[in-house]
Amino acid sequence: MSAETVTAAGFPEAAVRARARHGAAAVFPPSGEYGTGLFGAGTPAGEGDRSDPLDALRPAPPVFMPRRLEKLIELGREPGHDDVDLRTGVGGFASALPLYLSAFGSTRAGSGDLAVAAARQAGRLGIPMVVGENTVPVHGYRSVLLARVGAYAETVGDATGGVVVQQSTEDADSEVWNLVYSDPAVRELRDSGRLGFELKTGQGAKPGLGGMTVVDPAEAERLTEAGLFTLATRLGGNGARLRCATPGTFTEEILRQQLRFMRNNFPLARIWVKFHPGRDIGTAAATAWAAGADAVTVDGAEGGTGWAPRVFLDGVGLPLADCLDRIDRNDRPAGTSLLASGRMWEGGRAVRALALGATAVGLGRAALLAVDEDPEHGLERLADALALELKLLLHALGQYRPSELTRADLWPPATGHGVPAAVAAGGGRP
Repeated sequence: MSAETVTAAGFPEAAVRARARHGAAAVFPPSGEYGTGLFGAGTPAGEGDRSDPLDALRPAPPVFMPRRLEKLIELGREPGHDDVDLRTGVGGFASALPLYLSAFGSTRAGSGDLAVAAARQAGRLGIPMVVGENTVPVHGYRSVLLARVGAYAETVGDATGGVVVQQSTEDADSEVWNLVYSDPAVRELRDSGRLGFELKTGQGAKPGLGGMTVVDPAEAERLTEAGLFTLATRLGGNGARLRCATPGTFTEEILRQQLRFMRNNFPLARIWVKFHPGRDIGTAAATAWAAGADAVTVDGAEGGTGWAPRVFLDGVGLPLADCLDRIDRNDRPAGTSLLASGRMWEGGRAVRALALGATAVGLGRAALLAVDEDPEHGLERLADALALELKLLLHALGQYRPSELTRADLWPPATGHGVPAAVAAGGGRP
């Protein structure tokens, strides 16, 4: 039974918790209503935010489906949704689903038992996991970072998955990547090609800023003595302080040099880059891929966090749909990935992101809520529900692999370039 230790205002928390309890059954109306209930448009099943530019797009199945015919010929029978193959390459790793577990940083919500439970279930699901920044300077190397990597490694199979470790400016001072790369406990993942490092340049919830947490007076004193982070504004009368990490400073040349350093120093690791939803996101993504990144992660302004100023949460940065619209598919080399995160929790939003060019989508708040609801299997059930929706939607669209989705599978059609202007302009709060 859930103790509900975390909450997520503005997020479809109740629907996520229902999926964590009931799995794929939560995709449909309650089975007890069958035979008496009459269902149609307007029933509160999806809880999508139609003011969001991405949620405003509708998957629109065509009448004529040449790929379904190809599948029929391949199978020798009419295909069904179970014939959709969701296996996908994600940033150099083989993944059972077009999903990955998004980074949880050093905030209280993302650093404790919930993060370890999520790691264990992500391993069982066979999807990649990202470990967030600033965990080592704040919590030490073994108590959080290695605990999550160990929980993941205990459950993941031999053929899928991978662990990606972020490093911030403060992490670099602690030589996090060097510690991980040379650790015997991580050697099997490294030598099997399932270790990656992610250069984090920003995040969707607070574009242009570094990580933020709230620390008590004792922790503030410890961090000050250690010369770590900036201890800024007092928050309330209990002596709590705002702890700020630095976001780092990047130009195109600095980014290229950083990625060159990563590839030279950690040749067995996959190289990922995470960007905040900046107005130059197309140039940033193209620069990263040209410099050898295996994956570019775009965190839309809808992205969640453990702590951020409200003014950023409510109105800074580009919505995810606009970010994806500004990234040219032709800039992405074969075999590399575009990863998208921001308010992901159900199959419809995931399909829209995949159709706009994403290779996979990240689960952040939804994953934490799911393991909060059930630490043993909540995330697995949430992923089961999402996977069923993906299969149903792809089959309905006449596509049988996520990579076959294109912008043409969405309505309204693009008016020359990406997301229709009318949809984007009507976005309101992301």
